[in-house]
Amino acid sequence: MVKELDRRSFLVVAGLLGLAACGSDTGRGGSAKGTLSHWYHAYGEDGVQEAVRRYAAAYPNAEVEVQWNPGDYDSKVLTALQNSAVPDVFEAQVKVDWVRQKQVVPLDDVLGDTRDDFVRTLLDAQTVDGRLYGVPQAIDTQVLFYRPSLLAKAGVTPPKSVDELVDAAKRLTSGGVRGLFAGNDGGVAVLTGPLLWAAGLDFLSQDGKAPGFDDPRAATVFGRLRDLHQGGGLLLGAPTDWADPGAFVDGLVAMQWTGLWNLPKITAAHGADVGVLAFPRLDANGADSVPVGAFSAMVNARSADVEAAKAYVKWLWVEKTDYQTEFATAFGSHLPARESLAAKAEPLRSGPGKEIVGFVTAGGRIASPARWSARANTALSDAVSRIAREGAQPAGELRAALDVARDEIARLDR
Repeated sequence: MVKELDRRSFLVVAGLLGLAACGSDTGRGGSAKGTLSHWYHAYGEDGVQEAVRRYAAAYPNAEVEVQWNPGDYDSKVLTALQNSAVPDVFEAQVKVDWVRQKQVVPLDDVLGDTRDDFVRTLLDAQTVDGRLYGVPQAIDTQVLFYRPSLLAKAGVTPPKSVDELVDAAKRLTSGGVRGLFAGNDGGVAVLTGPLLWAAGLDFLSQDGKAPGFDDPRAATVFGRLRDLHQGGGLLLGAPTDWADPGAFVDGLVAMQWTGLWNLPKITAAHGADVGVLAFPRLDANGADSVPVGAFSAMVNARSADVEAAKAYVKWLWVEKTDYQTEFATAFGSHLPARESLAAKAEPLRSGPGKEIVGFVTAGGRIASPARWSARANTALSDAVSRIAREGAQPAGELRAALDVARDEIARLDR
């Protein structure tokens, strides 16, 4: 990935593992009386750390200590929730295991009458058993960027189906330019969800009680990823991974699957020669789609003062709309988590930014549902990897992943 973990990692990594002490905080004794500890992962964009420290310093009702966490943030959060009163407040995505183990507290009362202003799909993604456990901070999404001039030169139209995408990647490969970059694993990590949605499927059934990919169409669509790998049009082994726009900016590829956050760098490099697409559908029974997700502010149930922590979350992520707008739009390009703020976001009111907002509105899909466990995610990802990279037969690989997913769903329902 990029030089440090950033807000995009939630679209890819579902596992959460162990803790290494950071800074001067051992994470054992809890915050001092009248002090709150707020953890962030290390954002890759310049200016974010300074901004969140400024927000914390402005809070009038307590001293807030911001801890910036380079490295394996997910591991630190998991172990902290198991063993510590610190942090009081942290950013992550809600996991059903945290709720079952009573490691996080409900935040329904924090939103008050602003609930309808938050993007509904984001709230749904932070909800378990009808209770809200995270307040979304900003929306991230991924799209297919392409160079219209290179497509025109090759006689390729922007792909409207998965088959057209596979064909375009092959035809756009010429000389030192490859057709498509979707990560150094060939898209296994970031395209699994979009491929499922392209086929009209999902990770889970609508009620969350069964896997959503127990269907022959899953084998069909993942077989197309294998075709993409075998077609010779994928860039593999790039200097940076999919979350960084380097391959596209440096002219190594005609198309790249990456995030909205890279739009300023991409347009700075290529000007008007930039097009954007949602991930295309498999066929008429599928759907165009883009993954959406958000880190959310959550409160540690072990906090020495849960109510004070909730009051701080309400102040920062509900009341302080100026901070929320700045956080979403001033550092890279992101969507505010609230509809009223998104409507005013200047970078998203024209050009590719406006198109991407339309993709999110029409086909935004939750990248990591709260009830989709890390173990189930690993099983499916491993199966897709073997299909795409080793040429394994899709149906057999998916049967094993389905068995793991069913076991995990049953475990979470116990």
